[in-house]
Amino acid sequence: MLEDGRPLFLQIAEMIENSIVDGSLPEESQAPSSNELAAFHRINPATAAKGLNHLVADGILYKKRGIGMFVTAGARNALRLRRRERFAEQFIDPLIAEADKLGMGIDELKAMLDHREGAR
Repeated sequence: MLEDGRPLFLQIAEMIENSIVDGSLPEESQAPSSNELAAFHRINPATAAKGLNHLVADGILYKKRGIGMFVTAGARNALRLRRRERFAEQFIDPLIAEADKLGMGIDELKAMLDHREGAR
């Protein structure tokens, strides 16, 4: 499940984010503990805790002292908005730039997308 090349704590944070976005970890529910994450992924508990704390710093999780980490209300929507913006920057902006280089207008690009979607 964990990949090489990226820091493990970021991969842990992203896995939790994915669970929030797909609804398998609902808002106000308890997130897995650093010890649970460490045991499951066979990593250092401090690394897992760093991933959780990264999400706390982003406002995605919050701590209940002595109980654990919980998903913040509104976290799913916040993550979806953030990911849509990142998607646009990583994929849509370069797509539009390349289409422009090829002399394609937005209508032609939309038609191409519609055709590709229909072929799936």
